[in-house]
Amino acid sequence: MDEEIKILCVDDEKNVLKALRRLFMDHDYEILTAESGEKGLEILEEQPDIQLIISDYRMPEMDGVEFLKLACERSPETIRIVLSGYADTASVVAAINEGQIYKFIPKPWNDDELKVAIEKAIEVFFLKRKNEHLAEKLMAINMELTEFNSKLEDEVRIRTADLEFQNRAMRFAHNVMYALPAAVIGFDPDGLIVLSNNLSDKLFGSENRSLVGISSEQVFPPELNALFRKAKENKQINCPIDISQNDYRLKGIKMLSDGEQEGVIFVFFPNDYCILRK
Repeated sequence: MDEEIKILCVDDEKNVLKALRRLFMDHDYEILTAESGEKGLEILEEQPDIQLIISDYRMPEMDGVEFLKLACERSPETIRIVLSGYADTASVVAAINEGQIYKFIPKPWNDDELKVAIEKAIEVFFLKRKNEHLAEKLMAINMELTEFNSKLEDEVRIRTADLEFQNRAMRFAHNVMYALPAAVIGFDPDGLIVLSNNLSDKLFGSENRSLVGISSEQVFPPELNALFRKAKENKQINCPIDISQNDYRLKGIKMLSDGEQEGVIFVFFPNDYCILRK
């Protein structure tokens, strides 16, 4: 790893501190030492990037439990290990609970076991840091997703309102077309009827059956089919026509819509329709 490893060793016995320093001579660690809890807190204040603290349990004035408790408050990410030559179970539990101790190692220690414990403690430190960074990234991503979902919901509401308005407009337009006092029929380019209002259904079919879906060949007499083919050639139709012994004026036009939809529209006006008098 690229980051320098700093270990703070706190013990009121100088020989113990020297032994710990010698133990890590072959490691690329920076070893900081303090002979009291107060001095240890001062060093931690000056160098808050210390990854690991190894502290004696029994020390005068400020014991290891109090020291590690204060160290935990000032640098909660730092891993804490206690060394003790006293087999006091209650004290061990207190130290673990109050100082949030990672490991309790008895004196005298086994050098190899202590080295392994230190290496594991350092791994735990960087693993916790990595997890915290991942948690922060995840939180940031979740915030972005929440914001995105909020914007998406707003967009969906706007689009839904727009679609509802368009649907209402289409229904209104359909109702207007269906109620017109003229017969209206729309054909696709192959002559299939795709639109028929009330009067056209009555005029060419049945009042109870729509012409939609029926071919013009099945509905129209030959002369009207000829006019349909003429309208397909983009020729406007405007002529009188007799249907069931009633006089009508037929207006037909080829329809183009955005280059996608093609077809023909026929409108049959009764002769007494006011527009024909102009």
